[in-house]
Amino acid sequence: MEDTYKDRTSLVKGAKDIAKEVKRQAVKKVNKAVDKAQDGYTQRSYSRFQDEEDEDDYYGQGGNYGVEANDDEGSSEATEGHDEDDEIYEGEYQGIPSMGQGKNDMVALGQSMHDEYKDRHELETERKADEEELAQQYELIIQECGHGRFQWALFFVLGMALMADGVEVFVVGFVLPSAETDMCIPNSGSGWLGSIVYLGMMVGAFFWGGLADKVGRRQSLLICMSVNGFFAFLSSFVQGYGFFLFCRLFSGFGIGGAMPTVFSYFSEVLAREKRGEHLSWLCMFWMIGGIYASAMAWAIIPHYGWSFSMGSAYQFHSWRVFVIVCALPCVSSVVALTFMPESPRFLLEVGKHDEAWMILKQIHDTNMRARGQPEKVFTVTRIKTPKQIDELIEIESDTGTWYRRCFVRIRTELYGIWLTFMRCFNYPVKDNTIKLTAVWFTLSFGYYGLSVWFPDVIKHLQSDEYASRVKHFRNEEVSNFVFNFTLENQIHSNGEYINDRFIMMKFKSVTFEDSLFKNCVFEDITSLNTYFRNCTFINTTFYNTDLEQYKFVDSELINCTFFHVRTGCQISFDDDYSAYWIYFVNFLGTLAVLPGNIVSALLMDRIGRLTMLGRGFTL
Repeated sequence: MEDTYKDRTSLVKGAKDIAKEVKRQAVKKVNKAVDKAQDGYTQRSYSRFQDEEDEDDYYGQGGNYGVEANDDEGSSEATEGHDEDDEIYEGEYQGIPSMGQGKNDMVALGQSMHDEYKDRHELETERKADEEELAQQYELIIQECGHGRFQWALFFVLGMALMADGVEVFVVGFVLPSAETDMCIPNSGSGWLGSIVYLGMMVGAFFWGGLADKVGRRQSLLICMSVNGFFAFLSSFVQGYGFFLFCRLFSGFGIGGAMPTVFSYFSEVLAREKRGEHLSWLCMFWMIGGIYASAMAWAIIPHYGWSFSMGSAYQFHSWRVFVIVCALPCVSSVVALTFMPESPRFLLEVGKHDEAWMILKQIHDTNMRARGQPEKVFTVTRIKTPKQIDELIEIESDTGTWYRRCFVRIRTELYGIWLTFMRCFNYPVKDNTIKLTAVWFTLSFGYYGLSVWFPDVIKHLQSDEYASRVKHFRNEEVSNFVFNFTLENQIHSNGEYINDRFIMMKFKSVTFEDSLFKNCVFEDITSLNTYFRNCTFINTTFYNTDLEQYKFVDSELINCTFFHVRTGCQISFDDDYSAYWIYFVNFLGTLAVLPGNIVSALLMDRIGRLTMLGRGFTL
């Protein structure tokens, strides 16, 4: 019995040894086949260079990227034949270089079979190491591509997008005084109009910033700019205050995504030594947007004659024309962005090696042709791409409905955005995140808060001065008289008006108190801030007026008739020049910020970021 057991044990052991040997031989054959295929590919790829005179020099200097930097711009000194009508250099392109052109990569490819046995922490650790290696190599690649025509073209396109966002932020403060009057907004509700855009910006920055890491910088920027432009344009036509707030909310939602995406997009095509200066120059477009908004408000809004109406329900005043004009930079930036490529750094992060290589080659070739050196060749053949971690999403493909699958997909994407946001509060960036959040909060509160509040403050100051010059009329007795002129900034108390006619008049800031109107006619009346308090109307007719019920405060109407009452607030006073000063002062205030932006761009890389920021706070 014991011998039988030993024989059986020996048989099992021998079977295991045979299986191990078979597996080892199979792996060896596969590796030989892969090496043979790789050698054949290498021989075919470079056979055409064997007869070239400078073959050894070319491959010795830049064929395998990453050992030595070339010239100041990181460009290769290799030269090949160049055809002006052809984008591909002779002797350069033999298919897009892939990630696995070395045996080390082949080993990594073979090891990827075991990724399924690794936990997520190990995979994230490997990806973080790959990202650090990519960051170092990518910096050298950007130096080789140089700084030139491509970066300047992208600079103006992204500058236009940033300018459009700056315009939309400043729009709120400029339209607030006129919109309050046009939409009959009470003082208690006007605060929402000033803050609704910033609420949308807060939510938009959280959403679009995370989405930019999912779909790309360019794609995210195109979508959020389109959202901003559409709702900004739509807000100029809506009549209701609630719908206007809704449009401005979604306009702010688009603005919030564009601001961080613009800087991320541009910084990923800049070399480190040029990054601080050129990002500061890019910020200048935000101030240009503020200057543009101030100038347009100064030139358009006070011209109340630039308006039309369709009946009594639809009023289109000059401030709405201003909103349309301010949406034009957003439309222009969306059109220009369609001609720009995606960020190559983003493409490498998501594993799209071939697309990133082609864009980097485009950047290099564009800059070299602009320098008059079209013969310089893009020498990068292999770029490190981080390990991609698959995120499995359980979707009920067989039994689930389409909206259920969409809900699961959206929920998963939002959860991914939330995880990306929470990484800002992990070590080692947690402290910097908290400090920069405090700095940005104080800057935004001081500058943008004042930009929204300042026009309203000027308006109230002018109102107080206007009220101090009010004229009082007491105990008037007027009968059988025709009023056909403008009454402005007056208070009439204890008056009696018998058989009087008020025809084609304008009442501006006029108040009647404790007065009697008997057998009177009000015809073609336009009023602003006009009220009848504790008055009595007997046998009085109102024809084509805007005297609505809320303007009769504690008043008694006896046998009175209303025909063609115009609803809504009216802005129709051509002699109101006070708005000129509001927008002119804001224009000067915005213009004063521009020199500081220019100085920061010139001194950023000389005195340092923190020193520049600290001196800016003290000033």
